[in-house]
Amino acid sequence: MLQDKHGPIDYSEQGAGPTIVLVPGSWSSESAWRDIVAGLRNRFRTVTTSLPGYGGTRESRTSSDSSVDRQSETVEAVIRHTGGPVHLVGHSYGALVCLDLALCGLVPLMSLTLIEPVAFGLLRQAGEQTLYEQFIAVRDDYVHAYEIGDKEAARRMVDYLAGRGSFDALPSRGRQYVVDATPTHIRDMRSGFDPSMGSLANILLPSLIIRGEHGAEPLAKSADILSRAMANASLRTIAGASHFMPATHSAELARLIGDHVLMTESLAWSSLSFASPFGPGFRNPAGTVS
Repeated sequence: MLQDKHGPIDYSEQGAGPTIVLVPGSWSSESAWRDIVAGLRNRFRTVTTSLPGYGGTRESRTSSDSSVDRQSETVEAVIRHTGGPVHLVGHSYGALVCLDLALCGLVPLMSLTLIEPVAFGLLRQAGEQTLYEQFIAVRDDYVHAYEIGDKEAARRMVDYLAGRGSFDALPSRGRQYVVDATPTHIRDMRSGFDPSMGSLANILLPSLIIRGEHGAEPLAKSADILSRAMANASLRTIAGASHFMPATHSAELARLIGDHVLMTESLAWSSLSFASPFGPGFRNPAGTVS
């Protein structure tokens, strides 16, 4: 556990080697990475945390300030504590926080891995209006249902992201956690983070975007748009997976993350130059154009 000016922040690390910081999404905490950490343990130093309002990390937002900047500040504190450049991995809403950190350029990053990023705003920017409006309708129905007293309103969003019946398929403890964390998740959805495709093109970090074969169509399409908008990104699809793949496809995710990190490390070392401590393609430690 870290103590920051914003309060306590979940922090746990294991192993040795290149540092990977794992950022979970909404309705989740550092424990979501347990199986993936196990798959990475022998080759990497893995650091896990929780976003504000989840796990043991204090909620740093208010009803009048739900900006993604508050989540980013939390992950910045984690990265600074690690003591050097890191490979940043985010799932779902956590992937948006990772994008924000890469765009801000305030902490040293080596690579990005974005798993099922909920970057729905890209649909609108790319002219996929039907898919964008589909998401907006589900979001508004979910929020309205919660506001009028439906304690299981999150069922709408869970089933939308991962497929019909996904909420009921959760173990009872997991369903209760989702229900209890609904106010925090709605705050996540009101963060207002909607980067332009032009700004995303400035992220030069080696980036891997991962989507599930059975994820919601708007998620799959936005992942494709994101992979084409970023300057140095590749897209992978995991067969049989849907939105909550860290729980269902941890072995394959660990392999993809590990391979991406090792490839980045190899390129960084082979491309070292006096002009840049990170070599060509690493314009500055945050990976954005100076």
